[in-house]
Amino acid sequence: MKNVVVVGSQWGDEGKGKIVDWLSSEADVVVRFQGGHNAGHTLVIDKKVFKLRLLPSGIVRDSKVSILGNGVVIDPWALLDEINEIQKKGVKVTPENFMISESSSLILPFHQEMDEIRENAAGEGKIGTTRRGIGPCYEDKVGRRSIRVMDLRSESNLDNRLENVLLHHNAIRKGLKKKVFKKEELKKKLLKIAPEILKFAKPVWLKLKEFKNERKKVLFEGAQGILLDVDHGTYPFVTSSNTLPATAATGSGTGPENIGYILGITKAYTTRVGSGPFPTELKNEIGEALGKKGNEFGTVTARKRRCGWFDGVLVRQTINISGINGIALTKLDVLDELEEIKMCIGYKLNGKKIDYLPAASEDQFNIKPIYKSFSGWKSKTQGIRNMQDLPENAKKYVYALEDFIGAKVSSISTSPERDDTILIEDPFKS
Repeated sequence: MKNVVVVGSQWGDEGKGKIVDWLSSEADVVVRFQGGHNAGHTLVIDKKVFKLRLLPSGIVRDSKVSILGNGVVIDPWALLDEINEIQKKGVKVTPENFMISESSSLILPFHQEMDEIRENAAGEGKIGTTRRGIGPCYEDKVGRRSIRVMDLRSESNLDNRLENVLLHHNAIRKGLKKKVFKKEELKKKLLKIAPEILKFAKPVWLKLKEFKNERKKVLFEGAQGILLDVDHGTYPFVTSSNTLPATAATGSGTGPENIGYILGITKAYTTRVGSGPFPTELKNEIGEALGKKGNEFGTVTARKRRCGWFDGVLVRQTINISGINGIALTKLDVLDELEEIKMCIGYKLNGKKIDYLPAASEDQFNIKPIYKSFSGWKSKTQGIRNMQDLPENAKKYVYALEDFIGAKVSSISTSPERDDTILIEDPFKS
């Protein structure tokens, strides 16, 4: 048995929630290793909908341990609200089934305000963040001034840490003619919630070592997608953390040899939320139809997603960058009614053909897709659970996609329901 890392191979929103939930039935432990409450997962279990933002998807399953690793930035108030919300739906969240790394950095109110100030000031140049304070919190982490979960244990230590971080933020706020934050007020708010947060706090790296010794199966859950990686994505229109599967090791406190199988969740077409380049975007009735049938609205923000044809060049590139072993193809059923389906197999930039996404943002905006066309299948695939039951043209599309990106299709999702999945290869047993 192997551990499994689940990542998005596109710009996020690929349907990771369902796949992680589906895999968590085999896993013993589910670990979230980066991002914050800017990334949402929607799970549909027995027709009951769970919308998760920070909590790992394993939390809705009995006898699973869910963990937020040190690579996750945590808004403590948002986390407690989410715990309260999911408990009202009958899900138990206790220190026995949920843990937070004591090294995780906390998102504080001034982080969210700074996020909003920057986006509002950027005008047409805005990044398209979720305005949750994720980026400013990561900046403080790298700047060695963040408040971490462990800092809540000591009032005197918290006092010193707040002094340090507010020295930085209040100087900026004064320059922007914004109200400064008062240390005592913020300290009082943090100390009030400290017991509720600290009861979940543990040395996660040590717990993962114990789980390894006990031969537990671990599912590492990524947020966002590889094209939003701060190093390898469409910079600067990216998130503030590394989203690659290698981050599962550094973001949780385990060795890279413990990662195992890397599963890339891949949508049968392409979507993107927010600003940034999108070579295959469809600003027409087909794009609208994909968005409507695919229910393409963000779990966290409810923002409408931009839709386009499957970009094989981008997915092939993210597979090479991240070492993806196989892909879980999602939302194939959204293409059911189309007469013709297209796949991007190359780009043109300044009249020349290229077979990769260039690093420069200006070039990314100017590339033009080269398409290969496929005949649609014009029949229902929703709910199909066996490969042989797919329409022939659907099979041709899947096989062509698999051949072009250079990675095997390990499963195909044909509806939001957990069991409507065609399993070709089990990542835990491969």
